[in-house]
Amino acid sequence: MASRLQQIEGDESVLLRVTHSNLKSFSADVRFSLQMSVESVKEKLWRKCGTSVDSMSLQLYDDANTKFSDLSDNSRPLGFYSPLDGYRLHVIDLDPSSVTSGGWLEDTSLVEKYSISEEEYSKRDGKVEVTDEYNCTFRKFKEKRISQNPSALENKITDNYMEDLCANIKVGDRCEVDLGAKRGVVKYVGRAESLAPGFWVGIQYDEPMGKHDGIVKGIRYFNCPPLHGAMVRPDKVKVGDYPERDPFEEDEI
Repeated sequence: MASRLQQIEGDESVLLRVTHSNLKSFSADVRFSLQMSVESVKEKLWRKCGTSVDSMSLQLYDDANTKFSDLSDNSRPLGFYSPLDGYRLHVIDLDPSSVTSGGWLEDTSLVEKYSISEEEYSKRDGKVEVTDEYNCTFRKFKEKRISQNPSALENKITDNYMEDLCANIKVGDRCEVDLGAKRGVVKYVGRAESLAPGFWVGIQYDEPMGKHDGIVKGIRYFNCPPLHGAMVRPDKVKVGDYPERDPFEEDEI
């Protein structure tokens, strides 16, 4: 592993073709630093395609379009997976309720168009209230969408979202986080007003693989060393006997 990491020191980068499981027409050439963690790569892609980091799985294909590897460890640098210029990075959206599902971001035929009869058109004096027409059309489209999928409103995240999963998670518990199997200790359990509604778990990682020191968007939820802190959903946290890992265990044969 040490030799692999030495190969990606410096400011090396790679140009990859990015595709998406739900967005068939989406294709973009994106340059990534080989030093970026897989999690950072996902964050960069989230801004481009709309799939959240927690719902994103990445696959790497070589220039012959043969699957090369799964980028399964969020804590690994991208260079660990040996991508080359021209390789394809495929985004798989695992969330069935994602904004990218159902074709709504691509198929304009799914959007109800505003129409007007010839008779009404002839009565116009040229001063078209575009905003009113748009709002009316969008309102009808939204009502139609809800009538076709009544559960859409029920899927809205509430303040008690995942509260039940916090019953066995307590401050001070040792834990392992699904994202990269990173280990640490629970430092906070509860709602986070600076984040989305529902319950969150604050983690202090054993190693500097986090994003902050317990302050999220200007609000402190707990204290920990810089780059050791993270706020994750309870369903990503497993508490139990998770001792600190030996940093040299991966180099053993």
